[in-house]
Amino acid sequence: MRPSWKKFIYLPAVFLTILLLTAMDRQPLPGLFVIGDSISMQYGPFLEQYVQGKWIYDRKRDDGSSSANLDHPAGANGGDSGMVLTYLQKKVQDPSFRPDLMLINCGLHDIKTDVKTGKKQVSLDDYRSHLEQMYTLLQEKGIRMVWIRTTPVDDETHNSNQQSFYRYAADLEIYNAVADVVFESRGVPVIDLHGFTENLGADLFIDHVHFGEETRARQAAFIAGFLDYYF
Repeated sequence: MRPSWKKFIYLPAVFLTILLLTAMDRQPLPGLFVIGDSISMQYGPFLEQYVQGKWIYDRKRDDGSSSANLDHPAGANGGDSGMVLTYLQKKVQDPSFRPDLMLINCGLHDIKTDVKTGKKQVSLDDYRSHLEQMYTLLQEKGIRMVWIRTTPVDDETHNSNQQSFYRYAADLEIYNAVADVVFESRGVPVIDLHGFTENLGADLFIDHVHFGEETRARQAAFIAGFLDYYF
C-alpha cells in the first residue's frame, strides 16, 4: 500500500521546529571591547583573529580622526589615562554600548617626560585617580574589565630615537605598580603583557617603543590564552 501523502505535509513543520529550537539553544557570543595605546592597535588584528567564534571583538576606532602619528594619540589610539577616562565617560552614556568585557590599558602616554622640565604628561597621583574612576564607572554600568599592564620601554632605544619627549623604564615600573595595586585590590584580573613581552628576548623594537609583527602576534596569543583560561 502506498503511504498517504498527508503524512508528509507535517515534515516541513517538524524541521522548522527543530531549527528554531536549535537557534534558541545557541547563546549569542559575548562582546569584547578594547581600548589602549598604539600597542593595542598593533596586536589588535591578531587578537580579533584569535578570539573569533568566542567573542565579538570591537575597539576604540578612528571615528574620522587620524592615528597616523602614534605618538600623538587620536582616533583608535586611546592615549593617556585622562583621555581614556574621558572617552569611557562619554561612551557609557550610549545605551547600546554594553560590552560583556573590556580590556583596558594606558600608561605609555602618561609617562611621557618633557625634555626640558622633566614633568610627566600625567602625574602619578592623577594616574591613580583616573584608574580608580574608570573602575567605578564600569562597575556602575555593570561592565566587567581586565587591565593590561603597559609594555616595556628601553631608555637608550627610546630616547635616542624619539627626542621630542622621553620615556623611562623606571617610571613605567612605578606606574605599572600603582595600576597593580588599584586593580588587584578590587579583584580586577590583570594581564602582565609587560612581563610577557620582556621575556620574549632582545631586539624586539622596530622604533622607539613599538614591536614587530611576530611580537604583536605573540602578545595577542598571550591575551587570547588569558581570556580562554579566565572566561
